[in-house]
Amino acid sequence: MTLGNDQAQRWLADLFAAIDGKNVERFLGFLADDARFRFGNFPASQGKQAIGAAVGGFFDSIDACHHEVLVSWTLPDSVICHGQVTYTRRDQSRVTVPFANVLILRGGLIRDYLIFVDVSPLYA
Repeated sequence: MTLGNDQAQRWLADLFAAIDGKNVERFLGFLADDARFRFGNFPASQGKQAIGAAVGGFFDSIDACHHEVLVSWTLPDSVICHGQVTYTRRDQSRVTVPFANVLILRGGLIRDYLIFVDVSPLYA
């Protein structure tokens, strides 16, 4: 599946709305059943159940997050985006870090979700 630029923008907005809403089930709806998910330098998770547990655990460790996509690129069967994410810690302090995501698609769903981010400032 190849997304056009406008379609990719809307799709990314919907994806990040699910993430920023900390809605694990909605997020999992974007993934293929056998998806692989890697967040920063954490070990990769395989399959929706494992990914849901990993993502849910991360969401439980923060109060909120907000992604701002600055630029995105659409290629056949993949979307790449770069931006910044602001995390709100449980004590209400905030930290903003850059990120880049590589999303490899199969049949309209994410097969590989690769997040390049340094979240060490979040836990500092």
